[in-house]
Amino acid sequence: MTEAILLVGGRGTRLRPLTVNTPKPMVPAAGVPFLTHQLARARAAGVEHIVLATSYLAEVFEPYFGDGSALGLHIEYVTEEEPLGTGGAIRNVAARLHSGPDEPVLIFNGDILTGLDIRALVATHESTGADVSLHLTRVDDPRAYGLVPTDPSGRVTAFLEKPQTPAEIVTDQINAGAYVFRRSVIDSIPAGRPVSVERETFPELLATGAHLQGMVDSTYWLDLGTPQAFVRGSADLVLGRAPSPAVPGRCGDRLVLPTARVAPDAKLTGGTVVCEGAQVGEGARVMGSTILSGAVVEPGAVITDSLVGARARIGERTVLFGTVVGDGAVIGPDNELREGVRIWCEAHIPAGALRFSSDQ
Repeated sequence: MTEAILLVGGRGTRLRPLTVNTPKPMVPAAGVPFLTHQLARARAAGVEHIVLATSYLAEVFEPYFGDGSALGLHIEYVTEEEPLGTGGAIRNVAARLHSGPDEPVLIFNGDILTGLDIRALVATHESTGADVSLHLTRVDDPRAYGLVPTDPSGRVTAFLEKPQTPAEIVTDQINAGAYVFRRSVIDSIPAGRPVSVERETFPELLATGAHLQGMVDSTYWLDLGTPQAFVRGSADLVLGRAPSPAVPGRCGDRLVLPTARVAPDAKLTGGTVVCEGAQVGEGARVMGSTILSGAVVEPGAVITDSLVGARARIGERTVLFGTVVGDGAVIGPDNELREGVRIWCEAHIPAGALRFSSDQ
């Protein structure tokens, strides 16, 4: 297995305003675009050729990654003119693959942070003679996911929609968003129209007797679809809880990139990242958060489990908890923003304008 497809065309609507100016896979996690971590892990597993299936803000990817040689890869780019879904996107890039009909092709979603043993998934695919092999993971509460039950040998027996009642929860195994396809299966997906692998391709393959193999790997796994999850994923990369060879520094409580400036008495903990050109002022406390390039955190601000967008400014003594601040936004001094608040790009909040508690 030497080539892969990465599905990076989604609009990232659940992540807005992070994705207003930046496609989801290019939002920085642990100091580099999230996609960098996926590319580096694929390369470490032996992948040499990767096709990026792009759509939303497609023009951003190639100027950053080029031909992939800096990562030891050969990267090609294919852009969808209209959204084609997961299956349609896979089929749309098939002409760029070099694999023969029976050779394996790795495919994974561009918004999953995982410690998956990629080589083990490929080995499972080859040893079982499967047409498609799926990475499955177990979750405590599977109600938000489609379920993938398997028989004792790991062969997939069904694809079940999100369960609505306890009786419908027949397994805690879910589709974790990484697959190995036999190349000929990719070529069998209908071309030129939207196709969902989860709702159409996989159920149809099962119905025709194809061999779909599940491999349960319950190492680190996180869907980065929400701002809260994205912030957590970045912190986990810095802390070393999520593995990646692309973290630009040693794992620990904090990651401060070279041109960032942090006051000597500022406190950074919990996997906090301060990106290029950002500033953190005197007495500020930043915990488990990401401060993107060029942002300014003024003295005495307290930021927890939050993301501060590029060129944004957080005023003195302002408190952020579980908050996302869009690119270029300005939050004046003495504000207090709490769980779930999203401040849009370029918005301005005056001093002391918004609080969840008394100002005394």
